[in-house]
Amino acid sequence: MQAPPLQAPPLELLRQRSSTKWRTYPDDVLPLFVAELDFALAPAITDVLTQAVARGDTGYTPPDPGIRTAFSAYARRHWDWEVTPERVRSTADVMMGVVELLRATITPGDRVVITPPVYPPFADCILEAGGVVERVPLVDTGDGWELDLLGVEAAFAGGARAMLLCNPHNPTGTVHSRETLAALADIAAGFGATVISDEIHAPLTHPGARFTPYLASSPVAARTGYAVTSASKTYNLAGLKCAVMVTAAAETNAVVQAMPAEVEWRTGLFGALANVAAFAPESDEWLLSLRAALDENRRLLAGLLAEHVPGARYRIPDAGFLAWVDLSALGWGDNPAAKILREARVALHYGPAFGAEGAGYVRINFGCSPEVLREAVGRIGALVRA
Repeated sequence: MQAPPLQAPPLELLRQRSSTKWRTYPDDVLPLFVAELDFALAPAITDVLTQAVARGDTGYTPPDPGIRTAFSAYARRHWDWEVTPERVRSTADVMMGVVELLRATITPGDRVVITPPVYPPFADCILEAGGVVERVPLVDTGDGWELDLLGVEAAFAGGARAMLLCNPHNPTGTVHSRETLAALADIAAGFGATVISDEIHAPLTHPGARFTPYLASSPVAARTGYAVTSASKTYNLAGLKCAVMVTAAAETNAVVQAMPAEVEWRTGLFGALANVAAFAPESDEWLLSLRAALDENRRLLAGLLAEHVPGARYRIPDAGFLAWVDLSALGWGDNPAAKILREARVALHYGPAFGAEGAGYVRINFGCSPEVLREAVGRIGALVRA
């Protein structure tokens, strides 16, 4: 049965929030930039956090707060992925997990492949871990985006030692196929390289696409890679600080288990409690309603852009709540989001922040009410007409 779409709270209530989305710009700006959702928390998450506050349960995170078994059951339920709980270890957030995995698998000065346009902190994390960024842009096929496997192979042949994979991809919303992931694993294995897969948007895969975890794409992938993910993006828990690093082989698990205890100590207690509640079956109905709302919004955005911003080029994403929109035909320069913020009072993420391939693009967060989305695109349309 189709779940009813989740409803976002009114704008006046959202503006009472104290997070980045609602405190970066004044109230006359509609914030559709940072990847925060506008919806209320899943009831199971609200309950567990409310009870913790009532008990004064705000101390240190215990050695096993239940994340391992909760994530393992979630992976089996949603992706038919068998994850051994003992091969799950937590930390504060996905990017911290990425940095620690890079530190454990490369040496300073090693090159690490990224596939722009891609989440801006990828490059920062490589530098923090002592690596050097090697860019192998996605291939624009005309219908979508794909990994440039020949380019990745050339990078590994030239000495790159690792790759940061984004699956589903941010900002394009691309869900890479099992065949593509398995081919990537074969290439990495052939050069003794490591693949670290950021899979934070996986629970928000839309109808018509099928998410495959990198580690589950093939036996070779299981041996060559690591996954890092969290409930934080889907369930809007970024401020609570909890993510998991997952392995599928004894050798890679040994690398993660050898990390300093401090890596796991960074997990926030509220983050652990909330992630366990998010991964529980009780939150699945809420997730279905969220996906229904986002599915409607990703299609609504296509119609709104066609009506109000006819020069825009937008491909409906396979996953997530982020739209990658090409506005270069409007002649607003490499960073059209700056003009849109200044003159239309709509905050979008700057395209060039995702790499040179983002020139002329904006990233739009459609994880909001249809009314807010209509108002935002209407303002941009008025700017076009002006």
